[in-house]
Amino acid sequence: MNVAVKTLLAGSIMTAMLASVPAVAEEVAAYRETQLGLYVNATEAYELMQENERAVLVDVRDPVEVKFTGFAEPTDIHVPWVLADRDAFSDKAKSWPMVKNTDFASQMRAELEALNVAEDDPVIVMCRSGSTRSAPAADAITEMGFSRVYSVIDGFEGSKLEEGRSKGVRAVNGWRNSGLPWSYEIAPDVAWRPTE
Repeated sequence: MNVAVKTLLAGSIMTAMLASVPAVAEEVAAYRETQLGLYVNATEAYELMQENERAVLVDVRDPVEVKFTGFAEPTDIHVPWVLADRDAFSDKAKSWPMVKNTDFASQMRAELEALNVAEDDPVIVMCRSGSTRSAPAADAITEMGFSRVYSVIDGFEGSKLEEGRSKGVRAVNGWRNSGLPWSYEIAPDVAWRPTE
């Protein structure tokens, strides 16, 4: 085989390999940025899981949120990044404040180890909308030594409708709105339980 054919063949193989890997986002809002800069949308996350049996999906939402909005069926790990402080209702915010799960790192490490996740296996982190929880949780997992940690930029529920009667409802993209497998039933062996 001559050099030109070898070069063309190598270029074709590299192009095919790169096409099957989720792209690194060129521009992501600052609050969504991660240390590794690896981002996928929900559909790309699902495709990555289909292509790589070692990929794991991590849900970092509060358990109550999961109960009322649904759960991605192929979720491997559920460890909340933050939890609603049920003892501190805010009259001003008309809600419960969210507080960091102080056991996140130890709980996540235990779950990753239980599944024998290697440091170079894809770890896909998802929250509700792909912003204030999946990015810092992805960074925390990166700091544990994992090198392929992706943040799902449209999260489980996706983006809000910008007009119409349902304006403000999260009904655009995201896992739930992309036709991907989800349910209101939470897998008992994946469901998060507080550390005792």
